[in-house]
Amino acid sequence: MRYLAIDHGGKRTGLAICDAGELMASPLCVLQGQKNVIAEIAQIIENEQVGAVVLGLPLNMDGSEGPQARLVKAFAEQLRQQVHVPVHLHDERLSRFGARERLESMELSKGKKRGLVDAVAAAEILESFLEQKGG
Repeated sequence: MRYLAIDHGGKRTGLAICDAGELMASPLCVLQGQKNVIAEIAQIIENEQVGAVVLGLPLNMDGSEGPQARLVKAFAEQLRQQVHVPVHLHDERLSRFGARERLESMELSKGKKRGLVDAVAAAEILESFLEQKGG
């Protein structure tokens, strides 16, 4: 099944997708702003034949939920009302750190790295989800 991972943020939303064999997660794109983000995600789900969504849940390091986690849960409910595939919440702790580490080794400008970090973080979330699901 193809999964679409979402790293939801206030200004940017990173997306990543995996192949149908669930072997490889790849950054897909970064959506800017919040105005039409659910409609854009719904269109991507349809175009890419996605079977389920994995939404990164930003828990605190101690596992508790803070204000950002509550915002993401509210976003998940809105998304569930608009798309016809399951929406899974997955712990995203350290995904941004991992994404920055990955991008650090690439010879890209700071601006280019900043533009990619959300999609790479979504790929980190998806890799973690697939690993946990398979093991």
